[in-house]
Amino acid sequence: MNGKFIEWVLRIAVAGEFIGHGVFALQGKKAWIGWISQLTGAGAETAGTLLFLIGAMDLIVALIVLLRPIRLVLLWAAFWGFWTALLRPIVGEPIWDFVERWANWGAPLALLLILGWPKSFKEWLSK
Repeated sequence: MNGKFIEWVLRIAVAGEFIGHGVFALQGKKAWIGWISQLTGAGAETAGTLLFLIGAMDLIVALIVLLRPIRLVLLWAAFWGFWTALLRPIVGEPIWDFVERWANWGAPLALLLILGWPKSFKEWLSK
């Protein structure tokens, strides 16, 4: 199969994940505000503001991955996807909520590996 086709499938998948989560965050998903409060001790208003900022960042990540997938952004997406999946059992959700979200970090990691692991700092900032 064509490598460019596989790259685009992964780019669209990663962007879809981050657009979906970003929109939920911008809408102030109640459970997520509660999780932020639970983890940080922040009040609901502060947690809502943090969630809004996270949502905006998720949308920026999605756009970068679609337009020009920078390796450092893909590394962040893999880390953030892993953390937000792991967050579920930390806040009391079943472990299976973590397992079902493995693609949230696996897809950006796969795209990063297809593009090639950077050998220098300069390569982290390029496609």
